[in-house]
Amino acid sequence: MKKYFYEMTYILNPVLEEEQYSEMVDFVNKLIEKNGGEIVEVEEWGVKKLAYDVKGKGNGYYVNLYFNAPAEAIVVVERNLRIHDNVMRYLTLKYDAKMLRHYDLKKKGELPAIFEVDIAETADED
Repeated sequence: MKKYFYEMTYILNPVLEEEQYSEMVDFVNKLIEKNGGEIVEVEEWGVKKLAYDVKGKGNGYYVNLYFNAPAEAIVVVERNLRIHDNVMRYLTLKYDAKMLRHYDLKKKGELPAIFEVDIAETADED
């Protein structure tokens, strides 16, 4: 079964307790692994201001992860995210060769300075 490289960002309800955030991140990671995926990296960005209110909330707890998985796993994972009450939004990107090269350069620290953007810095400017 062929696996592809994905990036997923999801936003959790900001009123959860710290341990509930950890449980949700663990739930998503295990869901990916249970469906044939392998987690590469998980970044918890924390509570950030949203560009617009979502489900009556102005903030959300952001989680960004990178993983390898078969295409069939995405359907299962997204269905679970869609029906889970604590997930406000999610976005899954399937990397092509160019995006994968960019990711590899970023991880090696060889990315040209023009591409380096601190997500936390840009979110705090609002």
